[in-house]
Amino acid sequence: MCSCLSPPSVDAMVAMVTMALAPALWVGVLVLVLVEVPVAVQKCIFDEVQAQVRVVRASTSPPKETGPRVQNGQLVRHLRQRSSPLRDLSVKQRGSLREAPLPIRIRTWVTRESQMLSESEQAKLEAAVGEAVGTVSSLLSVRRVTGPLLLSRDQNKYCKFIWRDSRAANYNRCGRANIFYRTETCLDVNVSSSNTFTAPLRFGTYFTVLNCLRHVQIPDEHLRGCDVFPEADSSRRTVLRPDGAGVPDTDFLMYLLVQTTDKCRAERSLLAYAVHCQTDSGGKPLAGVVVVCRDKLSTAAYRHNTAVQTVIHELFHVLGFSKELFHTWTDCSSSTPGVGCSPRVRALHPDGSGQMRIYTQSVISALQRHLESTDPELGGPLENQDAPPGGVSSHWESRFLQGSIMAAMLPDTNLGRIDPVTLAALQDTGWYSVNQNQAQNLVWGRGEGSTFGSLSTCQHNSSWFFCTGSGFGCHYLHLHKGECQTDPYLEGCRVFKPLKNRSECWRVENAPPSAQDNPSVESFGLDSRCFFSNLTAENQSGSVAGRCYRHRCTGPETFQIQVSGSDWMDCPAGSTVQVRGYQGLVFCPQRRLCSYADADPPSDSITGFTAGRTSASGSSEVLMPVQTRTRPPPELLVAAGLGVVGAVCLQAAVRTLCRKFWPIRIHAAAPEPSEETP
Repeated sequence: MCSCLSPPSVDAMVAMVTMALAPALWVGVLVLVLVEVPVAVQKCIFDEVQAQVRVVRASTSPPKETGPRVQNGQLVRHLRQRSSPLRDLSVKQRGSLREAPLPIRIRTWVTRESQMLSESEQAKLEAAVGEAVGTVSSLLSVRRVTGPLLLSRDQNKYCKFIWRDSRAANYNRCGRANIFYRTETCLDVNVSSSNTFTAPLRFGTYFTVLNCLRHVQIPDEHLRGCDVFPEADSSRRTVLRPDGAGVPDTDFLMYLLVQTTDKCRAERSLLAYAVHCQTDSGGKPLAGVVVVCRDKLSTAAYRHNTAVQTVIHELFHVLGFSKELFHTWTDCSSSTPGVGCSPRVRALHPDGSGQMRIYTQSVISALQRHLESTDPELGGPLENQDAPPGGVSSHWESRFLQGSIMAAMLPDTNLGRIDPVTLAALQDTGWYSVNQNQAQNLVWGRGEGSTFGSLSTCQHNSSWFFCTGSGFGCHYLHLHKGECQTDPYLEGCRVFKPLKNRSECWRVENAPPSAQDNPSVESFGLDSRCFFSNLTAENQSGSVAGRCYRHRCTGPETFQIQVSGSDWMDCPAGSTVQVRGYQGLVFCPQRRLCSYADADPPSDSITGFTAGRTSASGSSEVLMPVQTRTRPPPELLVAAGLGVVGAVCLQAAVRTLCRKFWPIRIHAAAPEPSEETP
């Protein structure tokens, strides 16, 4: 039989479900406490790392060719010219092509500082990064870079003296070179001494002295050249470094470092972190580093979908969802992204309660649709837990946007959503055109009104999405059983978080081994979902908790359930049902099941990956270093052993110098480049 109800909160719902079995209300809870442990989640450290990076911004316009240049003692009279497929088109055609946003081309470049990977690790990395890059490319379009992408050199690094007299012809140009200049870097990383060195014998001994500060180096072929003007008003110049060849078919260059860094060791759940280090003259990121913690690739806990979600999260950061870039966002609401946009007067400011929010047009509209509210003050709320007083962070506030891929705590088992609010924020950078058709439904808070997420909402039980106490129930997506918990980002609010052991209703392997071990008559499989219930076999008693039962959708917001041995029965949303032959009740949730086509169990595996490859219209393939795994001849093994002994001795001698001077890298096949000075 059914009894139609409209419970105001999860706690009221639990009270209703347990009315029938009040004398045995919480029997068995102790067992759940002992065997089910909350799932660990990843913490994002983007703000911490990005704050330590010096970002190089391209100049508004490159220096003009005002006269002859000197290179290797020879005059160079030709102008810098780069081929472009647009050269032969008319002015109108060129303008039309440049203004039309096309899928962003993200080139992944594995750095030489990365550790050697096994075939299995390499397959995992290629599959996860390739899928993540392909997903981002399908979501974001840009005005593409014409010709090969060339990054900029930091004038403050290669130049010792800059002409500062605004009356001089060479104002703001380099007047004297820094003789210690080597190359550009994109990230400083610390690595532990337990990672000694590698020796690929086929190409000569290569090892790295560790326990030092290391840099992710940008290859010279990816960089623009730089010149020195020794006289303030003379057009004569000396080429310090020539232009590199650049990276073709690229709008964003992602350097991939696979290494067990000190940050990887400090944060045990950390899978990856990232920074951006180069932007164009308008502030749009052009290059960055994603660090993948190498040790996580070989653990039994590695999950492909979790890795994909993490890389997408980090890519969204480096492409614009960053507190370091909020002030550079532009308003393109009346023009094409990247063309004729105007500066934003004030994208960020606090609301009436002091919550810092992003107030941009697309973000406000997305939140109004999501919460079904017309409140004009619905800006995107930013997390304040990791921010200084009065400051901001690069994540959404968890109480408001739990489950968003840009929340500060990344949930495990693929529970994050590429939500419309996040994509609206990327649209409001002014750099991208966003494909909102591929956004995933954000179930959290859907239709709850403008006050949802406030401290008063969660503390006064006015929303089903929050809970109180420490009981057991269902995660809000109903894919997992959960426990009512809080964390520092929720500021005292509590939600049902997935449990670590046997919490996934959709995993058939979670089924109890026998009927005696299954007093709650649960069913596990792809069509099973979590329901609040105290259902047990007759003559037994049970407590209210999350239980797994089969379900099938019969329409939007309507579904049926099946308990072991029963027929399919209607489960009207917002009501409770009794099952013939069993004791207790099952609660039928509202606005959750059969309302979202993409809220399905994740498909995940550890083996059988295929490397990510996408077409030239979108992102590019992952460029992995060539690694051989064939067994070397005996004489090479002997030579390698001698080399290892020598390397250990040299490492001990160099460590003292390493603490004082520049990071040391020894590579027989890569001597230091020579340097020209004016």
